[in-house]
Amino acid sequence: MAQAQSKNAAVPAKQVLLVVDDRVENLEAMQALLEDGEWLLRCASSGEEALRCLLEEDVGLVLLDVQMPGMDGFEVARLMRGNPRTRLTPIIFVSAIAQTHDAVLRGYSTGAVDFVLKPFDSSVLRHKIQSLLEHEHNRCELQTLSQQLERARAFNASVLANAAEGILVVGEDGRIQFANPAMAQMLDGEVGDLEGADLLSFLKNPASDDGWQQSEFYLHFRREATYRVHEAMMRTLKGGCLPVALSCSPLPRPQRAMVLIALDMSVVRNLHAQLESQAVTDALTGLLNRRGFHQALESALARIERSGQRLAVLYLDLDGFKRINDSLGHDVGDQLLRRVGEQLKACLRPYDSLARIGGDEFTALLDNLGHPEDAAKVAEKLIELVSVRHTLDGVDFTLGASVGIACFPECGQSVEGLLRSADMAMYEAKRAGRQQYRFFSPEMNGRARSRLMLEESLRHAIENDDFVLVYQPQFHLDSGRLRGFEALLRWQHRVAGTVAPNVFIPLLEETRLINRLGEWIFREGARQLADFKQQFGEDMVLSLNVSPVQFGMPQLVTDLQRVLDAHGLKPSQLEVEVTESALMQDLELTQAQLLHLRELGVKIAIDDFGTGYSSLAYLRHFELDTLKIDRLFVSNMLDSPRDAAVVSTIIDLGRHLGLEVIAEGVETQAQREWLTRHHCNIMQGFLVAPGVSAGTAMQVPAQLDWSKLPLPRGE
Repeated sequence: MAQAQSKNAAVPAKQVLLVVDDRVENLEAMQALLEDGEWLLRCASSGEEALRCLLEEDVGLVLLDVQMPGMDGFEVARLMRGNPRTRLTPIIFVSAIAQTHDAVLRGYSTGAVDFVLKPFDSSVLRHKIQSLLEHEHNRCELQTLSQQLERARAFNASVLANAAEGILVVGEDGRIQFANPAMAQMLDGEVGDLEGADLLSFLKNPASDDGWQQSEFYLHFRREATYRVHEAMMRTLKGGCLPVALSCSPLPRPQRAMVLIALDMSVVRNLHAQLESQAVTDALTGLLNRRGFHQALESALARIERSGQRLAVLYLDLDGFKRINDSLGHDVGDQLLRRVGEQLKACLRPYDSLARIGGDEFTALLDNLGHPEDAAKVAEKLIELVSVRHTLDGVDFTLGASVGIACFPECGQSVEGLLRSADMAMYEAKRAGRQQYRFFSPEMNGRARSRLMLEESLRHAIENDDFVLVYQPQFHLDSGRLRGFEALLRWQHRVAGTVAPNVFIPLLEETRLINRLGEWIFREGARQLADFKQQFGEDMVLSLNVSPVQFGMPQLVTDLQRVLDAHGLKPSQLEVEVTESALMQDLELTQAQLLHLRELGVKIAIDDFGTGYSSLAYLRHFELDTLKIDRLFVSNMLDSPRDAAVVSTIIDLGRHLGLEVIAEGVETQAQREWLTRHHCNIMQGFLVAPGVSAGTAMQVPAQLDWSKLPLPRGE
């Protein structure tokens, strides 16, 4: 009973049973007999109606009457077998007349699976129907499964044929049973060249000298484990080598084989090599970059430590490159750097390393040196090679080069130590006048450390407000009347005491820290000038020194205007002092900046006149008010006719140009008298007073008696 229920349950509820008979009473009888079965019952009264039903629905079984008017059952069966849709649909012929042997055979020949004669046993008929419907259901499922398997087989074949990765099936004996086209292409052959061949014959790495059964592929196969090799090498059929990544996994046991997938890594390897090259190569010049030079120097040091040989690091900086880059543009600057790189490379030996490590700085590694002097010869050659006339974009210009040399092991025994030493030596060469070379020495290291400590102290001093302004009075030589004061920056170090201006001011300018102090100097000077104005009157002048860095800043005039407005000062009470060398750095900028200062209404003075460039030809183009004679000329003029002639010339030049002339550093009555005889306008110096605090400056007399000198020094 349970078995019967199981079979009934296996029959789909929606299978269609079609009964075909031309007599209505027969159809009604069949419907009464069969309507309670596990199927959907359909009835047709003619062959034509039966065919229409077969086309509209999926019929599982047809009970077909033989004798029907028009189209008999044999014709319906024949047409069903001719249609792919109904070709396999089972047919049971049902007939109410005795059939001849020939009629039965004809029925079976048209595709019937059984022949039932009327009258028939209903239970037998139902059993036959049940069995045939189950058979048809199983046949349809098998057909569907076959179609699915065929589609899967075609899909898998297409995947294997079109996969970009190489795929092999390798038997447990190590022979290749299957290869896809991608694997054949990777190994420069045809699929037939691979099938049947030993896998190990195509493997260069990992190699197995002990044979297949000792190879990792076979050992992993026996353990039913996956074996992966990320950096393998396969031999091609043309004798080449192909880098691949391999993954080998066992197939189900009955197949007694494994599948091996190979990924072509040549593109990845090439890309990796390209990225590595870019990581150590300067994109502009094609030379090594900083990282590449570090690696080359590190390798050389490791090799030399074993061999005991010598090497040297050269640090080269182009002199005047910034000026060319700024004036002609970055494109021309890049062309120049490429040209210099080519020149330097041509000058060195093939096994020497050359790098551009940033901006206009190059480094060279000289290997296998016999003596340090050999490095000096190379440095001379490099300087000579670079320091020639260049022509780019129709413009001629001359470069220079400063070179620092650090030798191993005297100047450093590490990459960082040698580069730092060579860098210090290069800056020493620049300070010595440029276009020359210097070897590193311990004294340079000491100076560099001192400079670093001083720079850090300067930063702390700015943060802690350790700077002050002192004021040195200026007097008219003829009348003794107070003209004003020059504000001078002083640094009182909390530990070391007073630091000389010639020590910290150049460093302030070089590090551009002067910009952080500049605004404070303007504010403090203007505030004190307001006090001087109350004490000494409206004509009082305060001179403020402006560094070359500040003079080149576009907001200079704006900053001055702000402090003048804040304290209600007339612009003519403020005098801006600029060194002669600062004015000559960029003549176009100088003229524009002087014009803006003139429009503001402040006075303009050239400090240390005569010590810088030969600028007399340009003096007439500058909007100026005052020339200040440098203290060096004043101190020597009584003993040196040459210095006396310079001072006298400056005084005459100022008088003819309508400029005031101030002599700095006047320390004796004899100097004052000489300057008075030669009609110098104004003096300042220790003869009267040094730079004094603001409180002491307020006590300076507005009218000086030359017979009562010097003045009290105050605090």
